[in-house]
Amino acid sequence: MAPATMPPKNPTLHPPGLSENGDFLTSLGRRVRELRNRRGLTRKKVSEEADVSERHLAQLEAGEGNISVVLLQRIAEALDVPIANLFSPQTDEPTEKRLIQRFLERVPQHRLEDVVFRLMRDFGHEEKMRRMRIALIGMRGAGKSTLGTKLAAEMNNRFVELDSEIEKDTGMPLGEIFSLYGQSGFRAIEKRTLEKVLKENERAVISVGGGVVSEKETFDYLLSHCYTVWIKAQPEEHMARVMAQGDFRPMAANDQAMEDLRRILEAREPLYRKADLVLDTSESSVDESFAKLRATLQANLQ
Repeated sequence: MAPATMPPKNPTLHPPGLSENGDFLTSLGRRVRELRNRRGLTRKKVSEEADVSERHLAQLEAGEGNISVVLLQRIAEALDVPIANLFSPQTDEPTEKRLIQRFLERVPQHRLEDVVFRLMRDFGHEEKMRRMRIALIGMRGAGKSTLGTKLAAEMNNRFVELDSEIEKDTGMPLGEIFSLYGQSGFRAIEKRTLEKVLKENERAVISVGGGVVSEKETFDYLLSHCYTVWIKAQPEEHMARVMAQGDFRPMAANDQAMEDLRRILEAREPLYRKADLVLDTSESSVDESFAKLRATLQANLQ
């Protein structure tokens, strides 16, 4: 009687380059160990999270132990990766890429959108055009208009004050727009005017109202289309400069006005910090502040 013959091996059961079970388990163990180290997790911690014995996990990482798909799924969940990632082939990636991957793996889920946005903004194909438009943001009294006018003249660019453009387009002062359309209506007009200004000006220096950061869609649009600089100052200086411009309304209830100003600045600071640059004009003359602005832009826009 002829000896029974084994059926031919099905090549689809083995990943490319891993023709033997031993090679496969070694690669799998190496991958699990790599992912665990990337996340800074101890073997004990992963075994507890996956409800797998530490000895079993050690054998897996050493390429010496077989393991069920169910246990492998639990280990993948403990490592916070899809199970398919455990079978990804080893590649010799540049150190910089591995560092970026490690950083992204540790970014909280709620911050990922912001990270992606910044990467697209700073390294997208429209980055060169974005840097040709400088937008100054911050509260009233920081020095946006004064510094913006000087910067535009030096760069031989047009200076645009967005609030003035809004008044020109609507034929109404800002106070009347707020009165008629409310906050949401004004923000819609502000966004429409900003889009128009950017469409018409390939190069410009733009002063934007301090409240633009409160409308996420408009602020994201500004950040992605302009190189932004947050012009900041101490609350007392904001107040003094506004009054020096001839607006004495804050004096009607000075203590309350100062408290409101501090509260608004504190609430908006995380948003203002999304700007590309921050320039503090506190205790600085116009010339000193402008010199700092010019030097900082030259160093970052080259």
